[in-house]
Amino acid sequence: MKYDNMQTGIFRSRPNRFIALVDIDGSVETCHVKNTGRCRELLVPGALVFVQKSNNPLRKTKYSVIGVKKDKWLINMDSQAPNKAVYEWLLKGGLFHDIAYLKAEKSYGSSRFDFYIETAEKKIYMEVKGVTLEEDGIVLFPDAPTQRGVKHIRELCQCVKSGYEAYLIFVIQMKDVICFKPNDFTHPEFGEALREAAKQGVHILAMDCEVDMDRLEIRNEVPVQLLNIKGNTNTRLKG
Repeated sequence: MKYDNMQTGIFRSRPNRFIALVDIDGSVETCHVKNTGRCRELLVPGALVFVQKSNNPLRKTKYSVIGVKKDKWLINMDSQAPNKAVYEWLLKGGLFHDIAYLKAEKSYGSSRFDFYIETAEKKIYMEVKGVTLEEDGIVLFPDAPTQRGVKHIRELCQCVKSGYEAYLIFVIQMKDVICFKPNDFTHPEFGEALREAAKQGVHILAMDCEVDMDRLEIRNEVPVQLLNIKGNTNTRLKG
């Protein structure tokens, strides 16, 4: 996916989760943050950020924060971008080469999953999660407790029991990382649910992205390590 009207700026502060103060061309602007997560390791004073200028004169904020440079990584932090990137990737045959039907936001049980897909032989529910938290080259999800995420995982297990295929795709909004792990320290229940889903046949994939100032595209598969709190590793790769 592509962005237009992109500029750089220097992050100054984040008064609340919806806005950030960014120095753009010597003027401090109030910018919309397209990610309501904590992002504390990303939005640090002095960080180089990428902002998109809006053409809508009715907007309260002229700019939106799209991405940030952290160490060697360019990280897209737009929470809406992973779904758009996956949609484009699926249309290009990135996971299935014989898609006959593709619908965004399809309900199952009490959940609304990001995609429902039909091929010649399969009916598939898919949930997408964006990942921006990185520690020493390892990316982690979630960066904050998410009961909604746990609910989605359990509903995906129900999909499998009902005869559907189910996919949970973690879109890593950067490239050149080592592996993906569930963040057991932040939300142990999420990690437990993820490991149980893998046992029940939910396909768990992590894909990194090509990230530029104005672009985000699905790139390569990254190893998924389902590490439990006791330190036992269960790695599940696509196949």
